[in-house]
Order: sequence, then C-alpha cells, then structure tokens
Amino acid sequence: MTRAVIVKSGDDRYAQTILVGHHSFHGDEPFDVGGRDAGPNPFELLLAALGTCTSITVQMYADRKGWPLEDVQVRLAYAMVQAGDCGTSNGEAQLVDGIEEELIVVGDLSEAQRKRLAEIAARCPVHRTLGSPIQICTRLAAQISMS
Repeated sequence: MTRAVIVKSGDDRYAQTILVGHHSFHGDEPFDVGGRDAGPNPFELLLAALGTCTSITVQMYADRKGWPLEDVQVRLAYAMVQAGDCGTSNGEAQLVDGIEEELIVVGDLSEAQRKRLAEIAARCPVHRTLGSPIQICTRLAAQISMS
C-alpha cells in the first residue's frame, strides 16, 4: 500500500515541496523555463519512480533466486520517439511519448540470468502501470480559508 503524496507550492515561482510520510523533498523547473532548479522537474521525478521500482524489482528477484547480483543501475531518459521504434506503430509515422531505459547489472551472472533480469525489469509495477491505460481523476477539494 502506498502512502499519500502531498505536493505543496512554495514561495518560489514553480518550486514544490513533496511530502511522503516522513520524507520531504523538492521538485521544480529548470532556470531556462522560469524555475529555480531547486529539485528534479516532473518528468525527472517520473523517471526516478520508474528507475527505483525497476532496480528494486530486479534486486528482489535476484535475492529470491540466490543469484550473485552485486549492483543494479537503471539509466533513463524521456524522449519523443517514433511509434514504430517501440513496436506500437499502426503503420503511420507518428511521435509518441517514450522512455528509454538501460539496465546495468553487475555480478558473476550467466547470460541467461542477465536476460531473465531484463525480462523481470520490464515487469516492475511502475513499468506495468505506465504501460497500461490509467485513469487519473482530478477533483477540486473544498475551499480552505488562509486567514
């Protein structure tokens, strides 16, 4: 079960404070779009969520199997890509949102184990969520008086 995430605007133009349980961190936009670069931008936070889930999922699987996985790194980038580049084309040239993910696994692993870890990486819960239809229901909360 995930905890509630609360995002609050701050005194700076786009800077946000993100609260998750007892954790607090910041999000912002870079200088070139009017932010103060006080934290990752929203797409970087999304990539961080996917990379964290991917790395944890791979580590958990290797632990359960008793495989000698020493380190996992996930390098991610957001980009607009041709729909056909990811196997989702309907024959028309069209750009779609894309995430490029590179998995680096370190340890005395066989090629079969490395391939299996790559398959498992693609099955992490955040990856599955981003790859499936998702409904986001936005509603306006009751007005709060700040006086």
